[in-house]
Amino acid sequence: MTKLSVNINKIATLRNSRGGNLPDVIGAAVHCEQYGAQGITVHPRPDERHIRYLDVYELKKVITTEFNIEGYPSERFLSLVSEVKPGQVTLVPDAHDAVTSNKGWDTVQHQDMLKDIIAHCKQQGIRVSVFIDPLPVMAEYAARAGADRIELYTEMYASHYFNNPSEAIHDYVSTAETAKKCGLGVNAGHDLNLQNLNYLIVRIPFIDEVSIGHALISDALYYGLENTIQMYLRQLQP
Repeated sequence: MTKLSVNINKIATLRNSRGGNLPDVIGAAVHCEQYGAQGITVHPRPDERHIRYLDVYELKKVITTEFNIEGYPSERFLSLVSEVKPGQVTLVPDAHDAVTSNKGWDTVQHQDMLKDIIAHCKQQGIRVSVFIDPLPVMAEYAARAGADRIELYTEMYASHYFNNPSEAIHDYVSTAETAKKCGLGVNAGHDLNLQNLNYLIVRIPFIDEVSIGHALISDALYYGLENTIQMYLRQLQP
């Protein structure tokens, strides 16, 4: 079954808006695991507007499921990853001032850079996932760069899901199948929610992991965190 990794950035955003430690980001991660999440995802950005670098070190001490750190592979980010040694690092081509992730890697153009970064991470025993748009060639070149997995950037799927689900998913299916043929695992994330998640899993049942933050934390305002995580886990059943 596809694993659910909860992105806790939005919990940190709420904390930072007021100062202090309410809500408790570290405690929230522990509760997510207790409620059934099979992983915790964070995406520290240079300005630390949500997850702080110190949070990442503190989270490493308590997380018992898989720890996934996303981000642009700057020198500071790679130093953090090397020190924390999460189960997985997801390389994302974010601009330093990006509000949220908005594109995948051009794995053809950035092949040499990605090869070096991926090799550096894998030497430390860290699984590497590369964030890509739904284009089969990007999966092929992610494999050539030495990645272990790709993460499908699902914003376009989510945007078009209600108009035409089969059309919205088409390129994602072909890209995932290409990745599988290349020996890559497949993750997915961005704008996935209770409405569009199950269809994605039904059409691509071999997805290893989904990373969900904004929608899940928003739903938790209405349904409660424990109940919401269970609702998402049910959507992951093909």
